[in-house]
Amino acid sequence: MFKSRFFIPLLIFLVGCGNSNKVVESPESSGDPVVHNAVIVKTQKVPAQGETPPEEENQFKPFYIYLDKGSPENHYVPSGFMPNGQCLSLNEAWTGNCHSGKSCIRVEYDVMCSRKDQRWAGIYWLNPANNWGQRKGGFNLTGAQQLTFWAKGDKGGEQIQEFTVGGIMGNYPDTDIAVIGPVILSGEWRRYTVDLRGKDLAYISGGIAWSTSEDVNPETCTFYLDEIRFE
Repeated sequence: MFKSRFFIPLLIFLVGCGNSNKVVESPESSGDPVVHNAVIVKTQKVPAQGETPPEEENQFKPFYIYLDKGSPENHYVPSGFMPNGQCLSLNEAWTGNCHSGKSCIRVEYDVMCSRKDQRWAGIYWLNPANNWGQRKGGFNLTGAQQLTFWAKGDKGGEQIQEFTVGGIMGNYPDTDIAVIGPVILSGEWRRYTVDLRGKDLAYISGGIAWSTSEDVNPETCTFYLDEIRFE
């Protein structure tokens, strides 16, 4: 009677005590962390029929800098005019011959003005607006593999010396930087890619920037941007 009534429960109790800190994965759990003796136990949820697998849920979803004028999916503000914005014109609600959607971005760099000023120009898309690293505002873009955008010149042949992701310094600096260029634009829409593989994207307040100069644009430089996004 002793063995049948008390020995098996006692054995189970002793074995359980000896493994109190073991990390256990429970396929039937809800997916929330479970705490056992102050040890966080990471659980895994088994998707039901028709549900998206966890690895697909964790994939990076497109994160827009610009989709359309006024879109709630837009992030960052084109507020970092370089060196002073005196020779630049920006229209985020341009509707003529855009690549997609209702609107696109038209940028006009006044070369004649620039020759009398700093001889170069550019714009940073920042978060929040006008933030050159003095305030917190960077997005965690970990998981993004690239930044893509569509661009074309007004005539073709316009040259952008650099397109930049990240690179903001200051008290709250970006965690990395990626650059492509020079880019000579066509008169037709083309898709461009900034490779972000291997970059630390934990904090990026400078979403995208472009810069050019009158040296490589002797007459005029008007160009268009559309569908700017991390993916």
